[in-house]
Amino acid sequence: MITRRLQVLQLALIAAVLAFGPTAALAADTQVAVAANFTEPAKEIAAAFKAATGHTAVLSFGSSGQFYAQMARGAPYEVFLSADADRPKKAEQDGLGVTGTRFTYAIGQLVLFSKTPGLVDGAGAVLSGGKFNKLALADPSAAPYGVAAVQTLQKLGVYNTVKPKIVTGSSITQAFQFVDTGAAELGFVALSQVINLPGGSRWLVPATHHAPIDQQAILLYTGQNNPAAKAFMAFLKSPTAVTIIKKYGYEVR
Repeated sequence: MITRRLQVLQLALIAAVLAFGPTAALAADTQVAVAANFTEPAKEIAAAFKAATGHTAVLSFGSSGQFYAQMARGAPYEVFLSADADRPKKAEQDGLGVTGTRFTYAIGQLVLFSKTPGLVDGAGAVLSGGKFNKLALADPSAAPYGVAAVQTLQKLGVYNTVKPKIVTGSSITQAFQFVDTGAAELGFVALSQVINLPGGSRWLVPATHHAPIDQQAILLYTGQNNPAAKAFMAFLKSPTAVTIIKKYGYEVR
């Protein structure tokens, strides 16, 4: 009788696995720290990742510098999607990241953007014209897009002139919010933030005006034994993820 009941339970378990798919019983979560500029593509990638694998990528968004400081203090992130290559490399050197897992998942593009039509011209000459009161950019000490913005201003020879007008956001998200709410007439943002936004005016900053924005990912030691973390790293290189990344204006090597 007991044997018969065990057989019935085993059959029920097999039926449940077949009903919900092979990944259901093995599905896991992974904690992913995502650079703010990559917010929208990361959300789409996470949804596609869950559909394909059953795993859930739990996303946190912020500046790369802030994330690194948190990880150094023991924050339980398992995957780090930085907006630069320096911090993942440092994570590897400092023993926070797994050696050999670091790679460039996207190359970012910087945009000077305003909600006001016609304010930003196609060459960025508005920066030298001075017809604005506030210029937003991300904090260069924490956000690689802020570094690129400062390098662009220096390349154009206007940094010292516009410096008194700069308002600094803690991340590229806050820099965009300054422009979006009118707190600043224009600002340097990521192309991904405005690529689907109609209206306004913008200048796609030439790549020659700043150091390349190589955005790298790395598997952290906290996630080295988590199959979901490893699977997410692999999924970032998949055709599905690459298509999403390109859709938001990033380049992929």
